[in-house]
Amino acid sequence: MVYLDEYIHYGGVMEQKDTTMLSWKLIGDFMTDAFVAVGVPREDALLCADVLMESDLRGIPSHGCNRFKSMYIDRITAGIQNPVTEFEVLKDTPTTLVADAHNGMGMVASARAMNAIIEKARKYGMGMAAVRNSTHFGIAGYWATMASNQGLLAITGTNARPSIAPTFGVENMLGTNPLTFSFPTDEEFPFVLDCATSNIQRGKIEYYARAGLDTPEGMVIGNDGRSLTDSNLILEELKKGEAALTPLGGSSAASTGYKGYGYATVVEILSAALQAGSFMKMLTGSDENGCRRPYHLGHFFIVINPEFFMGEESFRKTAGEILRGLRNSRKAPGAERIYTAGEKEYLSRLAKKDTGIEAGAALQEDLITIRDQYHLPYRFPFEK
Repeated sequence: MVYLDEYIHYGGVMEQKDTTMLSWKLIGDFMTDAFVAVGVPREDALLCADVLMESDLRGIPSHGCNRFKSMYIDRITAGIQNPVTEFEVLKDTPTTLVADAHNGMGMVASARAMNAIIEKARKYGMGMAAVRNSTHFGIAGYWATMASNQGLLAITGTNARPSIAPTFGVENMLGTNPLTFSFPTDEEFPFVLDCATSNIQRGKIEYYARAGLDTPEGMVIGNDGRSLTDSNLILEELKKGEAALTPLGGSSAASTGYKGYGYATVVEILSAALQAGSFMKMLTGSDENGCRRPYHLGHFFIVINPEFFMGEESFRKTAGEILRGLRNSRKAPGAERIYTAGEKEYLSRLAKKDTGIEAGAALQEDLITIRDQYHLPYRFPFEK
């Protein structure tokens, strides 16, 4: 088996060897033009491209530009995702918002929801939005840091197509359902906890498959309860419902998997119940005849204004002291340093912001396919 030791690591980032560097301007311009080519308004296309690039900048390639074609372009051309986002407000109060995205671009719906509740939090101290009938919105941390970059606290989450088996079960029932927090601090970067409630995300398995890597043991189980490691096989079995991701903590109660299972359920409820949206097996992306249909995902966003408590400056100072205290605590033998959430992503961004994205063979193929299909005027450095 081939695992992560075949990769170069930087702050949690997985980087393939023998790849071609593409500038952020080149990949950003290309993705924007490609989104426009399939009907996304240019302003929305710029946002969608930025969300994908930000994921790669933070060292999260599983949700970055590698997914640009399969997760967005292909779904639009298949007719299961609308390029123009109709953001219909169903209910609006001084502190809450409920909206229907009508299967438009999840990133666009999320930006509109976050902008609305940021203003509510500025005026009333808190704001929460619930969105239904949406689509994949990229990394949840993008939306949380929209708030923390402005001195506000944020909690975000989304449900997703069924992937996680409940504790003692083997059937994929819950999505990977990230529960994400971002807080401002007095340091150069915010605290950002952005992770799924499963031990691994489907996007990372897709990344392993493209790179020819096996998935680590214990991340995925088959119907017989045994661990699966063949990444390509796992993706096929997940589609058929013959495999499931394990929740954070593992697949048994003894390994505390009930904690991840519980948090995944919290996100599922908040992503569906407040907005009367879809959940669990309703999110498979297929109808009873096996034909593709929109995913109808739900999201929730919460923003809190620290000025309505003891003030932004006080919050930043205390949060910073807590994080520095953690990083300066006693290290385990052989450990070089202790990190706090959001720090590795910050370091990754510093390292990558002037170098660009590493495009492996799969991404190179996607770029050429989209370019030729839509007759876009680009030539890439990896072409001879």
